[in-house]
Amino acid sequence: MSISARLAELGIELPAVAAPVASYVPAVVHGDLVYTSGQLPFSEGALPATGKVGAGVDADDAKAYARTCALNALAAAADAVGGVDRIAGVLRVGGFVASVPEFTGQPGVVNGASEVLGEIFGDAGRHARAAVGVPVLPLDSPVEVEVTFILA
Repeated sequence: MSISARLAELGIELPAVAAPVASYVPAVVHGDLVYTSGQLPFSEGALPATGKVGAGVDADDAKAYARTCALNALAAAADAVGGVDRIAGVLRVGGFVASVPEFTGQPGVVNGASEVLGEIFGDAGRHARAAVGVPVLPLDSPVEVEVTFILA
């Protein structure tokens, strides 16, 4: 099944590629890989929340934001390569969670990204990953995700 057909089956419509908020491009192709820049959970041009997980941002909400970040990354990669069906799988996910020092649930938050990529790509969505707690992210976003995709 093609990735576009799988997205349709899941009822997932990829968002428009978010405009960069600084001096970079959303995704770069190198060989058979597509590296995305860190993606924030923009939805219709706005962040759904700001602040820290563990102080004002619920971990379950942050997990949903990580899912949005992953879909934004897939949209950026698809745009860079001329379509989502050119993407064969996921190599690595890097997740950053703006959180208070006592919050230790970063892996659970970043699961939002990993799980949706697994739903979309199946076994080809299995990936290496980092889930890192940080004091602050751009625009005070609670989550940022970067993905390295494999080309078909």
